[in-house]
Amino acid sequence: MATFSRSDDLRKAEFVDADLSGARFVRTDLSGAVMREANVDGVDIDAPWLPHGGFLRVNGVDVIPLVEAELNRRFPGRADRRAADPAGLRAAWASVERTWAATLARVAAMPAGTVDVSVGGEWSFAQTLRHLVLATDAWLGRAVLEIEQPFHPIGLAGAGAEDGGLDMSIFTAAAPSYAEVLEVRAGRVAMVRDLLATVTPDELAATRRHPWAPEYPETVLSCLHVILEEEWEHHRYAVRDLDAIEGN
Repeated sequence: MATFSRSDDLRKAEFVDADLSGARFVRTDLSGAVMREANVDGVDIDAPWLPHGGFLRVNGVDVIPLVEAELNRRFPGRADRRAADPAGLRAAWASVERTWAATLARVAAMPAGTVDVSVGGEWSFAQTLRHLVLATDAWLGRAVLEIEQPFHPIGLAGAGAEDGGLDMSIFTAAAPSYAEVLEVRAGRVAMVRDLLATVTPDELAATRRHPWAPEYPETVLSCLHVILEEEWEHHRYAVRDLDAIEGN
């Protein structure tokens, strides 16, 4: 099986009568790709940045609005993740908490070891919660609260995190217990809730530094939007994989 990595420049490559069936594209830039007379039966695309601009056309129809509407239907409260005022943000976070609480209860009722099962090489449920710990530490701790070193050792970074200046030596090498993951995660959820309980419109408009690229300014509001986006996207991944586990 041929493998292409970051060092292989395939930009503007042309594939004619090529058989790409069963190919897997991970962290791959396909923006601007054009497919004509393509057999896409069974294609599974996961692109969390779809609603951030641009379009995805299938047979001439931009499907992004359709996808967004369906995801909002499946996950009540997701549509509020772009709330722009304190009351709206508090309601949006309450929806996040309710949704995750139901999913945690679902996992607790599943067979022992479920939290450590990886589906298709993706993060396990426990690893997903660890990543959300890191996301909160980055966008709330480092960005909004401006804590110099906010990261908990059990946090789990995605691929390329070191490229953003993250010191990977601060994280634990051994996998923590699920009980510890739940405890730390609950603490991070409470941190967001506590901030939103008192935040004001002026504070939301205040300027902060991007946690991975300090030269780029963010607002407190945009940082909170990233946290909400992380919560809903990773919840979607978690539920997708729990469904697969239960289906086996």
